[in-house]
Amino acid sequence: MKKALKIVGYLLGTVALLLAIGAAYIHFSGIPTYEVNLPDYPQFKADSTMIAEGKRLATMVCNQCHQAPGGKLEGKYMADLPAMFGKAWAPNITGHAVFGSGRYSNAELAYLLRTGVKRDGKYAPPWMPKFPHLSDYDLQSIIAFLRSDEPELTPSDVVQPTTQPSFLTKFLCKVAFKPLPYPEKAIEAPPIADQVAFGKYLVTAKVDCYGCHSQSFETINIMEPEKTPGYLGGGNPMPDLEGNIVVTRNLTPDKETGLGNWTEEQFVLALKTGIRPSGPALRYPMFPYAALTDEEAKAIWAYLQTVPAIVNKVERPEE
Repeated sequence: MKKALKIVGYLLGTVALLLAIGAAYIHFSGIPTYEVNLPDYPQFKADSTMIAEGKRLATMVCNQCHQAPGGKLEGKYMADLPAMFGKAWAPNITGHAVFGSGRYSNAELAYLLRTGVKRDGKYAPPWMPKFPHLSDYDLQSIIAFLRSDEPELTPSDVVQPTTQPSFLTKFLCKVAFKPLPYPEKAIEAPPIADQVAFGKYLVTAKVDCYGCHSQSFETINIMEPEKTPGYLGGGNPMPDLEGNIVVTRNLTPDKETGLGNWTEEQFVLALKTGIRPSGPALRYPMFPYAALTDEEAKAIWAYLQTVPAIVNKVERPEE
């Protein structure tokens, strides 16, 4: 009996040692680095329309993290990053040739935004959105905007502190979050006349609503968004600027816990202005998408009517 217990003890000790070695490796090796395989990115001529669209898109998906209090896109502390991921500062993306996006070529920018891999091979952590489904035109519009002389992109030499990823972030980047494949063929957005298809494009590719409004950032399926657990059912805990936890809203058409009793008019008003049917404004980290057109907001609504209803009552203390 004593011999058996001794063997079990040795086995448990070995397992504990292996786990400790594995944990140490994850902790000290940090977020992985990958080989950079830049695409043969086509030359394109940016006009004022393309730059304006890139700027509009930036106000919806870039500025919230990268815009400093002074207005420039020189980065800032990401106060709304869930604590389980560590601490992060969004980097400077002004046109500075050394410290901003000016050091990236068009191909390097496209590769980063599509795959999540930076020009030096480092993987952009999970909180940096990736855009594998964004249309080529919209991607080019973002790049055109970053190359423009818009005031918020005036070169700045501000360097943000080094990100401090948690052990969970390092672990997830080893086993779950990997570089995405660069598209092998052209990507076009659906025509706006096809409301449902265009709304899906906005939700899953351009504005990326599903990332916050699904079950958890840990289980997002970037390549197949609709297979994300709790897709658009809300419940993802996110901190506001004071560190208070706000649980994201259920956007499915469930009548009891989702948007099933809302009207299109109410949804468009809330999405663009932050005013809900019950009166109080939406709370940070949700912010009004004033840059969306009415047609885009209505397309999102049309698509949301087609997703499976999920029963998920989200507590909202202010109601």
